[in-house]
Amino acid sequence: MGGYERGVSNRKKGGSHLQQTKELRFQFIEAHSSEFSVEKMCRVLEVSRSGYYKWKSAKPSQQELRKARIMERIRFHFYDNKKRYGSPKITKLLHQENCEITERTVSNYMNEMGLRSCVARKFKVRTTDSNHDFPIAPNVLDQKFKVNEPNKVWVADITYIRCTERRLYLASIMDLCTREIVGWRLGERMTTELVLGALDDAYAAKKPKRKVLHHSDRGSQYASDEYRKRLKTLRMKASMSRKGNCYDNACIESFHSILKKELIYCTKFKTQQQAYEEIFEYIEFFYNRKRIHGALGYMSPVRFAAQLQKKKKSA
Repeated sequence: MGGYERGVSNRKKGGSHLQQTKELRFQFIEAHSSEFSVEKMCRVLEVSRSGYYKWKSAKPSQQELRKARIMERIRFHFYDNKKRYGSPKITKLLHQENCEITERTVSNYMNEMGLRSCVARKFKVRTTDSNHDFPIAPNVLDQKFKVNEPNKVWVADITYIRCTERRLYLASIMDLCTREIVGWRLGERMTTELVLGALDDAYAAKKPKRKVLHHSDRGSQYASDEYRKRLKTLRMKASMSRKGNCYDNACIESFHSILKKELIYCTKFKTQQQAYEEIFEYIEFFYNRKRIHGALGYMSPVRFAAQLQKKKKSA
């Protein structure tokens, strides 16, 4: 390096060092402004008052810094949850980080950043065939959705899944206590085999030690001889919704609505394999293990179940 280049480099380094020194002096003056006069400190530290006040006016306020930190956490939670959370859930996550903020402020910050969660789009396909001659079980559940133990009440339902390759149906079973999806199957037709598969998966996964109340709608799949025999074999008691009353099975229907809002309507499934993989990821990794649920004190189903187990052991 020639002498001219070394000179330029040294001047740059020197200028940077002087700037850092001045910055430290300004910070010292600000930190001790309640103890000593600004004028005296500027004179002792050999900096100008005008330079100090210019630095102070250009420096972001504590309020601005706090807003920037909060917006960064909002952005993190929004994308970490794949754009599925709006201001209510993100506010709860911020509260868990000991950040005191209102839902309205979070909503304003999200609007400012252009962050908007998935929006549901109505697309209704009828999946309940109640015009059959199979026996109908009584409505034992009777909308008693608050259950204090896992593997006590399971609720089941079928929903339609859009796919370019072929029409698909999802059969799901939820534990009413933990809201965990304990069994599910994806298939091309609404058959008894489809719902039996979901039931078998749920039983294999949880192995309930006591009699389970199984609630569903009046669909022919759940009322079929094969399904009723399987429930009897697994020591489960059947319960069915009243005719045309969607509220009797509201919890599992709510899950299917959430699934569609947060995944199905936001994704174009080209193949059955793609649909299976993305639904698997959503149910097993996001919904069961990560998605916070208002009815569970804003915990995920798996975390809520773990807390119940911990309380049971310590009792």
